[in-house]
Amino acid sequence: MAALSPMILMRMSMVSCRHHVKYKMNRLVRAKTICTSVACLGKANQHIPERYIGQPTPFTHQSLLKNDEITPGISRDEYQTRRRSLMTAIERSIYGSAKHHVVVVLGAGKKYMTDDIPYPFRQNTDFLYLTGFQEPDSALILESLPGKKLPEHRATLFVQKRDPDRELWDGPRSGPDDAAQFTGVDEAYSIDSFPEKLHRYLSRENIVVWYDLFRPINESLHQEVFSNFIQPCRNRGHTVNILEQTIHAQRVRKSPQEIELMRRSGEVISNAFKETMKFSKPGISEAQLYAKVDFEARLGGAEFLAYPPVVAGGNRANTLHYIHNNQGVEDGELVLMDAGCEYHGYASDVTRAWPVNGRYSEPQGALYNAVLAIQKDCIEQCTAGSTLDQVYHFMLLGIGHALQNLGIIPSSLNEAELNKVAKVFCPHHVGHYLGMDTHDTVRVSRSNQLQQGMVITIEPGIYIPASEASVPAKYRGIGIRIEDDIHITDEGPEVLSRECPKEIEEIESLMSR
Repeated sequence: MAALSPMILMRMSMVSCRHHVKYKMNRLVRAKTICTSVACLGKANQHIPERYIGQPTPFTHQSLLKNDEITPGISRDEYQTRRRSLMTAIERSIYGSAKHHVVVVLGAGKKYMTDDIPYPFRQNTDFLYLTGFQEPDSALILESLPGKKLPEHRATLFVQKRDPDRELWDGPRSGPDDAAQFTGVDEAYSIDSFPEKLHRYLSRENIVVWYDLFRPINESLHQEVFSNFIQPCRNRGHTVNILEQTIHAQRVRKSPQEIELMRRSGEVISNAFKETMKFSKPGISEAQLYAKVDFEARLGGAEFLAYPPVVAGGNRANTLHYIHNNQGVEDGELVLMDAGCEYHGYASDVTRAWPVNGRYSEPQGALYNAVLAIQKDCIEQCTAGSTLDQVYHFMLLGIGHALQNLGIIPSSLNEAELNKVAKVFCPHHVGHYLGMDTHDTVRVSRSNQLQQGMVITIEPGIYIPASEASVPAKYRGIGIRIEDDIHITDEGPEVLSRECPKEIEEIESLMSR
């Protein structure tokens, strides 16, 4: 028999010792925690896990996180404050006097594009907002305490248990012990005990459940919640409320720490736009421009782009959500790019339109400057007490007047007719809330008053398809949108994406370098 090579012998040794490794890891887990059926206390004075877990920690990424941070820029105390603020909002609701409150928030599950090939994981935003925990198939329960008034509560996290075989393939897990220790929740259990824990609440009287029943984030966990908890609660006459409205009302106003992350997100995408503008040239493909802005955003510190970007050359800019990004951009054409990045959980969202040859033509420049003037006027309207809907109607009137000045529509139209025509040339709203999601806090109405700490987008546009025969020929096939991210302050609007050039002179000068 031929002798085995040293490489094969080494691999055989690794396989034969896997059970020994699993045994030692299991012993280590048992030594560090009572067991997964008993709660692991997450006290503030406990040290940071001194090993790799399922996300960066101050132990493993000292240059990224400070000792008290769970995610970059956001401390353990801030996550605890968020949970307490949510319970305070529940106390102030019309159901606040109920004897028992149970809040259930699910983490996202992994999604697969095909067998064993996962999509990049992104945590459920509401779950991330309350915990900072980045591992899939997790859950959070916030419950009122017997004999105590809200906002006093217990926070319990459910996570995947340690599994050396799966961790060999997927990477390290926190397990209940280190999850409690790292996040600062009161207790942590294996996700396997989640259905049993839910079932125990059914014996209580006068329960109010807070759960997003109609927006299942994690299908398998949702089925557990629905069958083991929601349906039995309904059968017993308990109240089941949708959580999303309450938590979005809290999330829409950002803390100073969140605003700082959003400033940085705006800076990163602005610099990525600059480099992409300089990279542009006649004949370049939309795919190359997509790759460039993605590369520059990641190089600047972003984890990834916040959404599939619009990179639309020429007449394709008149397709509002054009994301094929697979055509060439020819000499004399504009490219409209709508792109943002996620920087440690916070999104930016910026749009610019520029000529790939570096020079705006006369009709392109005229239409661009008209949209730019409208955008500047709209930004001035973004003060505490105004609303996005009010700014939207202001934008429509501005677009109507601009179209008249350009000779695109008759000058005889009255204000009501102008608004109606403006909606044809700009069929979208002036903006939306921005934060951890690009279209953030969707349950908050645009008719709500803007308040200090909110972040919104302002993005007027004028779109003239090449087929629009009623418009002078020189404007046909041009689509312009200009979008910036606006922080509402007591001193007036702060443009978080101000580093991204938008004056024609700035853009042309940048592209000539």
